[in-house]
Amino acid sequence: MTETIKYPFYIKLTAILLCLIGLFVILYFGQDIIFPILLSLLFAIILRPVVTFLTRRLRFPHLIAVIFAIVLFVLIFLGLFYFISLQVTDMADDWGKIKNNFYYHIEHFQQIIRDNFHLSKREQIEIIDNAAKNSFKSGNEIVGSTLNSFSDLLLTVTLIPIYTFLFLLYQNHFIIFFTKLYKPENHKKLREVLFQIKIAVQSYVVGLLFEMVAVSILTTIGLYLIGVEYFILLGIITGILNLVPYIGILFAGGLSIVVSLSGSTDLSIVIGVIVVNIVVQLIDNNILVPLFVNSKVQINAFVSIVGIIIGNVLGGITGMFLAIPIIAIIKVIFDRIDSLEPWGYLLGDDLPKTFEWHKIRLPHYNYHNTTTALDFNTDDTETNPIKNAQENNENILENTID
Repeated sequence: MTETIKYPFYIKLTAILLCLIGLFVILYFGQDIIFPILLSLLFAIILRPVVTFLTRRLRFPHLIAVIFAIVLFVLIFLGLFYFISLQVTDMADDWGKIKNNFYYHIEHFQQIIRDNFHLSKREQIEIIDNAAKNSFKSGNEIVGSTLNSFSDLLLTVTLIPIYTFLFLLYQNHFIIFFTKLYKPENHKKLREVLFQIKIAVQSYVVGLLFEMVAVSILTTIGLYLIGVEYFILLGIITGILNLVPYIGILFAGGLSIVVSLSGSTDLSIVIGVIVVNIVVQLIDNNILVPLFVNSKVQINAFVSIVGIIIGNVLGGITGMFLAIPIIAIIKVIFDRIDSLEPWGYLLGDDLPKTFEWHKIRLPHYNYHNTTTALDFNTDDTETNPIKNAQENNENILENTID
């Protein structure tokens, strides 16, 4: 009988730190390879119900169902891109008006600087020219890096549908691989983990899509009411950028202000844009996020912010977008491993979800303590560790995860 070796705490801590350092180093230097694969895995999890519906309800062959799902996925993105390009084309048709408004605001800004800082327009132009000359040397490097980034983006956009197709095509192959890693008596726990990962990721991403549509509609209506031109384009861009937690809405607000100034000479419209963004964010944070996003993924705000910052360092915008789903997957795994359960609790959000204001109790939406209760039934099948245990558990995993 083998004995379990117990190591001192400092040895365990050292091993954990070394593993984390190695993981971060691998992600940082391999981000061009790893993050497109992770993003494709995320899309594959989202499209899996579509493939399951086509194969089980419509009796499509598995290959045809996967191809149909990928084509649908690509068409949705192409349709969104085409609609945005139409709006940008309409904006480009008014380029003369935009340029005149831009020059008007530049002159007004120069007047403010002259009145407050006693710098004439000639002195301001000289400062700008000197800054331009100093930055000219680095201009070629910036252009080169921009072209490299654009080529990398095209490569990533091409690879993601291919990776997603392969994940969906070989989904059973990967499931069987996981079953071979563990003994048959552990397949029930494996089934729980895979099932909950699927539920957590799908719920989070579908909630994000609902949130994106709602934010786009609310922003579009708000910008229309205050008289901003190109309100449809700005509303859609705000909804898309809102997918990047915390940071995206700041860029969207700044872009809305710049475009609104370019389309109008009225500076008071800036206040309206700021008010619209604040109101939409209040509705988003207090209604849409608890209702659509946080109903299945319970991660506290501190861990979310730290994860997003780490994701930005490791993978830029893609890393920021993937941060929350990856943390959710890690939490699901930690919650179902006894030795890691405290870390899963640390990642979660166990604060009371109701608060009292002037003797009025205001509830939040769909709260339940994910660390103390399971929301799925795992006793519908039994693990059979006899001769045909491997095949039985593979079928169980496939049917349950679907």
